This record gives sequence, C-alpha cells and structure tokens, in this order.
Amino acid sequence: MQVVAAYAHSQNTPIAVDTFELDGVREREVLIEMKAAGLCRSDMSFFDGSRDWSDYPLVLGHEGAGVVLDCGSGVTHVRPGDHVIPVAIPECGECPACRSRKTNLCDLYFKPTSRRPFRLQGKPTRAFCELGTFSQRIIVRDTQVTKISPLAPMDVVCCLGCAGATGIGAALFTARMEANSSAVVFGLGGIGLNVVEGARIAGARMIIGVDSNPAKEPFARAAGVTHFVDASKPGADTLGLIRELTDGGADYAFECVGHADILRLAVECTRIGWGTTVMLGVLPGAQELALRPRSIQEGRRLLGSYLGNVKTRTELPLLVDMYLDGRLHLDNLISHRISLDQIGEGFELLASGDARRVVIDF
Repeated sequence: MQVVAAYAHSQNTPIAVDTFELDGVREREVLIEMKAAGLCRSDMSFFDGSRDWSDYPLVLGHEGAGVVLDCGSGVTHVRPGDHVIPVAIPECGECPACRSRKTNLCDLYFKPTSRRPFRLQGKPTRAFCELGTFSQRIIVRDTQVTKISPLAPMDVVCCLGCAGATGIGAALFTARMEANSSAVVFGLGGIGLNVVEGARIAGARMIIGVDSNPAKEPFARAAGVTHFVDASKPGADTLGLIRELTDGGADYAFECVGHADILRLAVECTRIGWGTTVMLGVLPGAQELALRPRSIQEGRRLLGSYLGNVKTRTELPLLVDMYLDGRLHLDNLISHRISLDQIGEGFELLASGDARRVVIDF
C-alpha cells in the first residue's frame, strides 16, 4: 500500500514529506492507521545536525496514537478497531527486565531488527524506534503496541507515548516522589511540564519551575508550578534562590534540557543527605559531565531515566486513565496543531521555544 510520511534524508537538511510503499503485516505485527502524532526534539536531532547517524533515509516519529487495521498471526492482545499507542520501548513480558520492577528497558529494545516495512523508491527504509509515526499508516511489532481506552481523545493522549511517559514517569516511577516533598524542574517544555504534572499528582508541596523563557510561566503554573524562576535575568542567582525557597535544597530536581551545566546546577540545588536528581535531557554528541565529587559524596543521588521507567504495555494505559479521570491536564501541554505537510513549520516552532508540544492531526 502507499502512504505519505515525513522523513530525514541527511543531517543539516530540512525534513521532507514523500510517498512510501508499506508492506503488509507479518507474524506478530500490527498495522495501525495513525490519527495523531507529537513532534519531539529527538526526531529533530536526525536532521538539525545535533546527532551522529548514518542509516538514511529514516522515517521519523515515535509519539502518536491510532487505530488497529490489521494483525498478523500470533497477535493476541489487540485486534482491528482497537485504539492504541505505538511505543518506542517494547514490553515482551518474558525477559528478565520485563519481569523486574527495576526497569522498563525490555531486552528486545537492544536487539536490532532487520525488518524494514517502509520502502522509498524501492529501497527498504528504516523507521525511527521501529515506529515512524509521522506516516499515515505504520507496521510495528506487537510488543510495541499499547491498547488504550476508546474514550481517550487520540489527538491529546498521543503525547503520552514519549513526553507524557518520560515526564510523569520520572516523578512517579523513577524518583518515586513522596507527598509533601519539594521539586525543581529545569526546562518547561513538553517533558518538563509533564514532570510538573507528575510531581503535582505525587502530592509535592512545592514545585519550582526554571526556564529562560518567561512566557512559559502561566502554562507552568496551570500544570502545578508553585514558584517560577526566570533564568534569563542577567546575574540571576538561580542556585541561591532555590536554596532559599527550599530552606537548604530541594528534595528532587529534574533536568529536562540536555545541558551539562544545567545538570550540574540541578545536582547542586538538591538537599545534602538525600537530594535526588533525575536526568531526562539528552546531551548532544559526545559531551561529558563534570560534577563536583563531594556533591555526590554528601549523600545526593543522580538517576538516569528512560521513558520515565514506565512499562509501556502494562503501565502506560494507567496514565491514559489518569487523564480520563481528570488527574492529568494534558490539554495544557499542546500548543499547536498542524497537518502532516506543515511538519517543517512545526519543527521550527519547537526549535524556537515558542511551542510546548506540536501535534499532527492526520
């Protein structure tokens, strides 16, 4: 079948839209008609020059929601007509990682596959995260398909597949925040706003949002921020202000920007003895971290988090239910809606910092 999809054909060139050939389903595969997809900076890194990659062309997109059209043999947990979120991290349910409560990183995630359902001008073409949600239809492994409630608006919950799971999960599943604790969130874009949501749900008494764009303050406060720090002010003593607000240091800090200096600041702003920093932002290239050793020796912890430690097929639906119950305010996250042929403009909005989350309506 023919589908229209957005893809990267090299670094430092604009994202392109073209017609691809898409295979039919094979064993343990699912055909999904995409209804909505969210734009993420991870996708942008494949054409803005910030990431090393050689396997081009690459169909982009790893955040979205859609409807199952067809299933290959052996697929048992979804059927045609089901509403689903395709997910970047599989959950096979059988490997040691899936059986453990310690991680969501299924062993299948690290095993490369030679399957290439897309073809461009006859050439088999890889999809980012083996998904490619910037396509009208996609074919994915059944271990990467999460069934959700048909009551959930797909143009909203589509963002849970990446930004939502990463941010909300970082607070609830990685940090495991306690009620009445304090948190600092560095960077109030799509990920950061979802961290704020997670911290609010956890019952945090104080949530400090830090961003260099003061225009983000009203949206951050709507998500649950209690104090906003404008990092763009010349000479601003962000560390001193946070320590003053928290009486010595925050219980938790979340770095959502992907900058070594900000990560170091996040660690330093947490409380001696038990402060916990969660690293969410992706640092570009081969950039290294430089932390003051004593900042860790004094009892602080630095944690990594991948998709918020959310198990994709068994726990992600719980976040959808939280939205339906009114506990998550995901509508506040989406700032722009576009069509697929406007995707270049959508990424310009994301790069400018003027967008929180941009959603494609198919």
